[in-house]
Amino acid sequence: MIRHAQSENNALWARTGSSIGRSPDPRLTEIGQQQARHLGQHIAKNWQQADPANDSHNRKGFNFTHLYCSLMVRAVDTGSAIAKKVAIPLVAWEIVHETGGIFERHLETNERVGLPGPNRAYFAQHYPQLVLPDSLGEAGWWERPFEPRKQTMERAKLFLDELRQRHEPDDRVAIVTHGGFFVAVLRTLFGFNTLRNNESANRIWLHAHNTSITRLNFSERQVDLLYLNRLDHLPDELIT
Repeated sequence: MIRHAQSENNALWARTGSSIGRSPDPRLTEIGQQQARHLGQHIAKNWQQADPANDSHNRKGFNFTHLYCSLMVRAVDTGSAIAKKVAIPLVAWEIVHETGGIFERHLETNERVGLPGPNRAYFAQHYPQLVLPDSLGEAGWWERPFEPRKQTMERAKLFLDELRQRHEPDDRVAIVTHGGFFVAVLRTLFGFNTLRNNESANRIWLHAHNTSITRLNFSERQVDLLYLNRLDHLPDELIT
């Protein structure tokens, strides 16, 4: 699981601690573009010689068999930086989108209002290399209300079911996704029911910096968390 590179909203929050002025579907910043390039170069190292099955920390390379991203442009841009360096297609997988979906806040009520999001024509024009789902048409891919966090947890369970249905045990799958959804997936695997624990208890948060890599191994008996939030590919000044 790979978190997307720094977005305009990430940078806004880092500067102001506020989401006022956020974009419903932000692009990467200049720093984010640099992060994505470093990520692509890192993943492409030793591509043909890599043996991930016998290299639990991927120190000798990755050699993914499949590469997915969400339909949010920050994830598509990050996934594209990987796909440019390796010989596998970038496939859009709608279910791995960020909590909330595509939305904006109403200026008067502060209500979060769902927006359509980009449609097939947009992606075909701007990301012709992206493999789109057959269900995506001329309507935007989101076009529904804001998604609350409870629904994110339910979607994380569906994603894990779909992942097992789509792939064989020997597949090596890379998914470019988002911080909130990443946390929902890991909390589902760890058995937590919500994104946050009870307010009176110690909170647990699972960090995923921009372009960080987390590896999970799935078998019939268990799921192994081999590493979390790896940033070996970034120089210090690009860690966000």
